Amino acid sequence: MLFEVWAPDAQQVTLQLKGVERALDPDPTRAGWWITESEASDGDRYGFSLDGGPLLPDPRSRRLPDGPDGLSAVVDPTAYTWRHDWPGLAMRDAVLYELHTGTYTREGTLDAAAARLGHLKRLGITHVQLMPLCSFPGRHGWGYDGVAPWAVHEPYGGPEALKRFVDAAHELGLGVVLDVVHNHLGPSGNHLPAYGPYFTETHHTPWGAAVNLDAPGSDEVRAYFLQSALAWLRDYRLDGLRLDAVHALHDSRALPFLEELSTAVDELAAELDRPLFLIAESDLCDPRLITPRGEGGLGLHAQWNDDFHHALHCTLTGESQGYYADFAEAPLAALAKTLTSGFFHDGTYSSFRGRAHGRPLDRARVPAFRLVGYSQTHDQIGNRALGDRLSDILSPGLLACAAALTLTGPFTPMLFMGEEWAASTPWQYFTDHTDPELAEAVRTGRRREFAAHGWAEAATPRQRHIEHVPDPQDPATRERSCLDWSEPSTGHHARVLAWYQELVALRRSLPDLEDPDLAALRAAFDEQGRWLALRRGDLRIAVNFGKEPARIPLQGGASRVLAAWEPVEAPGADGVLTLAPESCVLLAPA
Repeated sequence: MLFEVWAPDAQQVTLQLKGVERALDPDPTRAGWWITESEASDGDRYGFSLDGGPLLPDPRSRRLPDGPDGLSAVVDPTAYTWRHDWPGLAMRDAVLYELHTGTYTREGTLDAAAARLGHLKRLGITHVQLMPLCSFPGRHGWGYDGVAPWAVHEPYGGPEALKRFVDAAHELGLGVVLDVVHNHLGPSGNHLPAYGPYFTETHHTPWGAAVNLDAPGSDEVRAYFLQSALAWLRDYRLDGLRLDAVHALHDSRALPFLEELSTAVDELAAELDRPLFLIAESDLCDPRLITPRGEGGLGLHAQWNDDFHHALHCTLTGESQGYYADFAEAPLAALAKTLTSGFFHDGTYSSFRGRAHGRPLDRARVPAFRLVGYSQTHDQIGNRALGDRLSDILSPGLLACAAALTLTGPFTPMLFMGEEWAASTPWQYFTDHTDPELAEAVRTGRRREFAAHGWAEAATPRQRHIEHVPDPQDPATRERSCLDWSEPSTGHHARVLAWYQELVALRRSLPDLEDPDLAALRAAFDEQGRWLALRRGDLRIAVNFGKEPARIPLQGGASRVLAAWEPVEAPGADGVLTLAPESCVLLAPA
């Protein structure tokens, strides 16, 4: 077996394998690389020492049985026998479901999550989007503090458990997407700086020094993250990757890292003869991310659309703090613009940023499915002080309205785990840092952050009984965030779940709801009356956010009720629909 490592500044590199040390030789064909060959078996522990220093795990370790500060373990890629051939599943017409392995079940493992995949199949989901799985110190966390971009977190079950999960999903016809983080590594257990210039002080991010994508030594750093991405897709048979916060990838090179990555992924898709895709998280409102490379774009296949979330959230809740301020003055107008134009910020002034923001999206060239729409995500729930969901602050009727616009709107819909049954469990910020100083810094910093933003003044009635922000390090914070699987079959939870199932089924059966042409969509609204109506081909979607019945004039003769949250009569001869408070309806021609 070949052992290799990039350590450009080292004078000597030693491999320790099963307790036996041997020196590596400089690779004559690659500057800065060290190599040696040795017999090894699956599970054998090993590590590298640079210039007589401490033993460190392999930067490309596929498995870290004892966590990021322990030794690496050899992984035999042929040890797992795949049970199902998989032709792949493109994201065109997808319905995504964001899932956190550690809280989807109380067991918090990939195997336990796999046992619940039948629920997603019945719901009508097409792709499961797993939050980050890379190894991090401790047992529980969101996953965005990962420090080993090639390794599966051992408490989740390690690499074989991920293969079992993917196999189980594919057996049900479900695709699997993985959230990966290239913009930073966690603050504890990160050994990459000991090996080489993986980070640079040339740029800074909210997490410190930036990943080195354009400074000296960046060729190998870019290759490290690019090859990691391809390994997830190839070795685990994943269908796509979600790229975390790409706006924090500081890269001044003529060939951007994201373009290089999208090219490599498309080439791998051709090699494997199955579709692969990349979804970016970005707050730039820049359509170049999802414009094909041949047309001057970066060639990513989709991006999250926070503008849709923010406009919808302001409409539903009336909140106006932080970035919601840009949408709060006329939320229905903002929502209508986003639904028909893709972005709300398309060069308009942003009061939150104090400058113009965004760029217009060419609706004739960019299909709507390249934007992912959602009413809730891990960020938008977990970054609230108490991790309260929309179900904590809205009526079931308004939850139904949010679902209607997400699942019948023009964008690729994404749900956050539990929203489909109005889960009563919060999803809070939790950590399990093993470094006591870091744990205390996170604990006090979290409380200071929300105190500074005056979160208590905007608290919901339930929140007003809680006097402090939950301690991220308290195991109870994670336990509160685990889904309660007794809920989906009871009370209003069952009704909300049935509504989601009905909407997903309609989306996947009605061609008008999968039409990617944003320019063909029409929207009407009444800011004071609190209603909004969409026209998608022959279909009409009407939503009443208000507390009073709404009279909504519809055009085009849609008079057959396909789905309704509350009983409703089809429009009369005058084309006027009377819609109950906090309700919604989907209409088709008679």
